[in-house]
Amino acid sequence: MLERSRAAGVFGRFTLALNALGTIWIFALMVLINADIGGRALLSAPIPGVPEIVSLSIVGIVFLQIPHTLRMGHFVRSDAFGTRMMARAPRAANALEAIFHALGACLFAILLWASYPSFVKAWRDDLFVGAIGHIVVPTWPINLIILISCFAMAVQYLRLAWKHAQRCLRAGTVLGDDETVAGVAP
Repeated sequence: MLERSRAAGVFGRFTLALNALGTIWIFALMVLINADIGGRALLSAPIPGVPEIVSLSIVGIVFLQIPHTLRMGHFVRSDAFGTRMMARAPRAANALEAIFHALGACLFAILLWASYPSFVKAWRDDLFVGAIGHIVVPTWPINLIILISCFAMAVQYLRLAWKHAQRCLRAGTVLGDDETVAGVAP
């Protein structure tokens, strides 16, 4: 039990680190965009490659931050039905939640599997966006972020599926103060 708790803590710190990296990236991107706007307006000299950097950054930032968002129970979802069902039929609600989260794990495992060849190709062929002589931005780091994030999402969904499956087996268990309806323990 202690080992599982320790692993959950390590995984939680990992998703938090990914989220923090995404937040720092947002700040750096804001500085870059404002510098580009200032360069255009004041000096008539934009920073080369800003559109390419921004387009790749948006993907990277989203994928860095979604595992922690799911872990904290803030992933976008409509839970009006689930909340009512949890109050009236907790075993059935937890069974449905377990199935939902297991499907989420499958989806991100499929995305991981499907994204791996893109990462290998980007790495092997040194793929980039931009124009040679102007600016080139390699795409493999974004592909790597996608792989890491898909793995983290699959693991997090499996953790949630496991928690709800356990609750389903313990009929009528009431959620504790440190857990959300999504079954996330901070």
